[in-house]
Amino acid sequence: MRNNISLLDCTLRDGGYINNWEFGEQAIYDIGQKIARAGVEYFEIGFLKEVAYDKNRSVFSTNDQIAEMIQPKVPGTTYVGMVDMSKPLDIEKFGPCREDSIDAIRVIFKKHKIEEAFEYCKKVQELGYKLFVQPVGTDGYTDKEFIDVITKFNELSPFAFYIVDTFGVIKRRDFIRWVQLADHNLCPQVALGYHSHNNLQQAFGNAEAMTEQNFKRNIMIDACVFGMGRGAGNLNMEIFAGFLNENFGKEYRIGPMLEIIDEYLNEIYTRHFWGYSLPFYLSATNQCHPNYANYFAEKGTLTVKSFNEILKSIPPKEKAEYSKAVAERVYIEYQENYIDDKDTIALLRTELSGKNILLIAPGKSIIANKKRIEEKMAEENTVVITLNFIPENIRPDYVFSCHMRRYKKIKDNKLVKKIVTSNLRTVKNADYMVNFSSFSGDTPETIDNSGLMCMKLMIELGASKICIAGIDGYDINTNSNYVNSGLEFRFSPETIRRKNEAIKEEIEKVRRKIDLEFITPSFFAE
Repeated sequence: MRNNISLLDCTLRDGGYINNWEFGEQAIYDIGQKIARAGVEYFEIGFLKEVAYDKNRSVFSTNDQIAEMIQPKVPGTTYVGMVDMSKPLDIEKFGPCREDSIDAIRVIFKKHKIEEAFEYCKKVQELGYKLFVQPVGTDGYTDKEFIDVITKFNELSPFAFYIVDTFGVIKRRDFIRWVQLADHNLCPQVALGYHSHNNLQQAFGNAEAMTEQNFKRNIMIDACVFGMGRGAGNLNMEIFAGFLNENFGKEYRIGPMLEIIDEYLNEIYTRHFWGYSLPFYLSATNQCHPNYANYFAEKGTLTVKSFNEILKSIPPKEKAEYSKAVAERVYIEYQENYIDDKDTIALLRTELSGKNILLIAPGKSIIANKKRIEEKMAEENTVVITLNFIPENIRPDYVFSCHMRRYKKIKDNKLVKKIVTSNLRTVKNADYMVNFSSFSGDTPETIDNSGLMCMKLMIELGASKICIAGIDGYDINTNSNYVNSGLEFRFSPETIRRKNEAIKEEIEKVRRKIDLEFITPSFFAE
């Protein structure tokens, strides 16, 4: 049996990025008890931050708050909290180590915060806590910089020093080099830890490789139950604990971990997905914060190629720390591929000025209202335009598209005239291309909404009236949004709420400029 290998559970802290740390008071208590019952040596209760306390969140600002959540403490379990040097807790105010609260504090810091972190870590030790030193983004250090930071913190003789794979991109060969570099330079009494992310599916392999190095020092490996964590998640506690049981004679009890999944995490997972996905793979390979992947994925409009191009376009200094303002800026810059469409607009105006436009979107409501749509199509002076799709039973006069992913499904249809926007920069077989920024929405939620863009184009062309079918509004149950499941995109409930409200507001602006009539049920018709 290898007694120098230990596990640290960080489900409530790192997993909390998924649900804003809102596990619920009972869940926080139960998860701590079950982790201790499973025999996991270290349990991280959550973040230590100066925020208003909420018993339902795994974020704490005083020892009293933590003590209430972990009583009775289980012998053999070390209780841990984390401080982020981006916004550090006043450690003097937090107070000295107590028997009824946490035993250790993990301090994470970026490269430019090394000096500040060093002074903070000294105070942590002076207050009696075991100290874990965790420089984030290990792969962003040169070998010399990494050795220098190890040498500096050796002066404090911390309890543990960590390799932190912030973006989940360190591959096995490079990882082994990092751990050997650390082992050769770290004081022998200091434990060497590994905190992983799984965007390139390297977490298990790297953790396995670490256990195979036969280090004489203690080693610590972070994991989360069910792999809970933003992006592609973290190392799966229940799987890696099983590996250690089978290969190193450890005796972790897997049952309590599975109970945590069954009683608490499964329900969170259904509302907030984590795990391997293409957007998180792309964010990792481009060395970008995973929240950029979330932002662009929820647009639901990008091909793999364009997704990759946008991530590459983020300035290197702004990739590591997510900024919504930066995400919005680079997205708009990418979409606004300006063209002079004066001649195209003039041509379309001769075809559509004074016409009654029947705009058909792929919402589910068009199925139940097929007869009503057919009646409207038969009316005199009506031109039919579909949005991003060509239905099997309807022959439109035009199809309008501003989404490359959807345009690819209709590009080979030669029977319908295609109107596209200039952000579809590689399209060669469209009949008309109009300038994207001339018709884009007013907010990040609506900037590339095809229905709104087409309505604005019709106003510009001098159409007489717009009748709308199939613009139903987004439903939290994504399976009910479209007639074709291939058109679905997965949005969070909050994103759906924001999109619906923003679209409704812009439709009201359109109403002031042209006669609008919804001929199928819609959230926006109210």
